[in-house]
Order: sequence, then C-alpha cells, then structure tokens
Amino acid sequence: MKLVIQRVRSASISIDSSQTAAVGQGLLLLVGIGPDDNQTDLDYAVRKIVQMRIFADDKDKMNLSVQDIKGEILSVSQFTLFANTKKGNRPAFTEAAPPQLAEQLYKTFNQMLQQHVPVQTGRFGADMQITLTNDGPVTIILDTKNR
Repeated sequence: MKLVIQRVRSASISIDSSQTAAVGQGLLLLVGIGPDDNQTDLDYAVRKIVQMRIFADDKDKMNLSVQDIKGEILSVSQFTLFANTKKGNRPAFTEAAPPQLAEQLYKTFNQMLQQHVPVQTGRFGADMQITLTNDGPVTIILDTKNR
C-alpha cells in the first residue's frame, strides 16, 4: 500500500457536483493498493495512521494522534499512486492492484480505521473533486512495503 497522509482542518469530496463526504479536523488519506498487498499491510497502515503523532499538543509540539484529538478521516482510493513514469510521458498504472482486489482491500481498510476514528470515504472508481484545507502543511508518505 502507498498512502499520502495529509493533516487537514477540513476536507470534502464532491461527485457530479454534489458533496458526498466531508470531515473536519483530522486526516485526508489518498490510498493506493498494490497487487501484493494483504492483511498484514492493512494492519500496519491502520496502526501507523491512527497512532501517528502529527497534531500539536498544548506546547505546539507534534505529539498527538488523530485518535487523541478525536479527529476524523477522509479516505480516498487513489490507484495513481502506483504510476510508473519511467518511460515516455504517459504514466502506466500496471503496478496498481486489479480493481476487484483493490476495492475489497480498500473497503476492509476503511472498516478497520472506523474501529478507531470516524471515517468518510469517496466512491471507489468515481471521478471525484477533493477540497481540503491542509493544516501546516503536514503531508506524509507511507509505503507499507518499506517498513
């Protein structure tokens, strides 16, 4: 799995000009699923995300997790995180998981996150417009194959 984790003050998703999901303070996750991803990757990613201390405490130090602040998560499936740009100018996406596997793992991932913090999601495979207010900015890349 490859994830882009952004600390946000708010974020929302619109599909066909209609807002379908929104969160307040918390995290926006862009979630890419690879063909070799499995339950071990999901477990690792969920643990890291909910415990990652990237929110400021009362001394303005990044010492609090999304759980600690009672934040929310907006999770967006993003196969383009597996883009291969080595040849030519058009990215290839052959390194992403097949849609059926990716959708299954993405849903399981979100259900696992939901056990810890409130989670909103986009619609798998949809053309989505994402609006966010990045907080910091704080943006972190997590690759479950690079532990």
